[in-house]
Amino acid sequence: MTINIYYGGRGLIEDPTIYVINKLTEVLKELRVVVNRYNLFEEKHSISTLTRTLKDCNGIILATTVEWLGIGGLMQQFLDDCWLYADKEHLSKLYMMPVVTSSTYGEKDASYLLTKSWDMLGGISCTGISAYVENHVEFETNPDYMFIIEKKAESLYRTISQKKLTLPSSSQVLKQNVLRKNTLELTPQESEQLSIYVSDDTYVKKQKEDIEELTQLFKEMLGDTEADSSQELLNHIKSKFDTNSEITASYSIFLTDIDKTIVIEANASNLKCYYGQKNDADVIAKTTLEVFQNILDGELTFQKAFMSGVLTAKGNFKTLRAFDSIFQLS
Repeated sequence: MTINIYYGGRGLIEDPTIYVINKLTEVLKELRVVVNRYNLFEEKHSISTLTRTLKDCNGIILATTVEWLGIGGLMQQFLDDCWLYADKEHLSKLYMMPVVTSSTYGEKDASYLLTKSWDMLGGISCTGISAYVENHVEFETNPDYMFIIEKKAESLYRTISQKKLTLPSSSQVLKQNVLRKNTLELTPQESEQLSIYVSDDTYVKKQKEDIEELTQLFKEMLGDTEADSSQELLNHIKSKFDTNSEITASYSIFLTDIDKTIVIEANASNLKCYYGQKNDADVIAKTTLEVFQNILDGELTFQKAFMSGVLTAKGNFKTLRAFDSIFQLS
């Protein structure tokens, strides 16, 4: 028989949880059980790969310490990775005993959370150990407490060796009917491989670099498309210019939806058209690209757009009216 212990505390010398799991280990080894211990604080960069160790054991002990509230981040991460990457079929046959001590408050809540989490994963939960420890020296030297811990170890051994059955719980039904849709449908081999990739910083970094490279590539492609579209608009304006016009005027037209300003400078038969700024233009207007396209296509006059309110402008009103004469818009 093999039992794995996953310790989610910080490894402090005075942590009473360490005393409990050491005592459990001592008793289990006397019963010829192979005990493997994994300190999550030492494995924090590769917690995802620890889900592979679940395949080699018959039962596990989830041990943590409540220092403030809850089961701690490392233990939560381990459970999250079990949900994502562990072999669910094997978990359904795996026994788990929670061990929680607290020097503040919430040891029973944390123990319940571990039990509930394991039920949601589809595993089999056993009665665990939860204790409030005010003085770790008194706790560790109390023979009655030692006796209770030893009996818990023996109970866990009997439960696993006899493969005791448990009654079905609603948590398992919830997992089967509701939560299954949100999990990755992967084979055990794929889940194991994925957990390796997740814990490999080099692989993750390379993936991020590839994503950034693709993002930049698409941005450049999008930028080229926008540049072509912008140049096409300028060419459209120039194609509508009436070379016989003798009007001299300048317009600054801000297109709000594309956040660009078109400057049009007409000097008799010459036309300059570009994107930029001209604060001293005769007419400073604001509209949308769609409205401006309609004006160029002759569907709407510059003056009518101003009168209807779809184009706002300030400056020389006579020059504003002259816009329709500078271009062949009909």
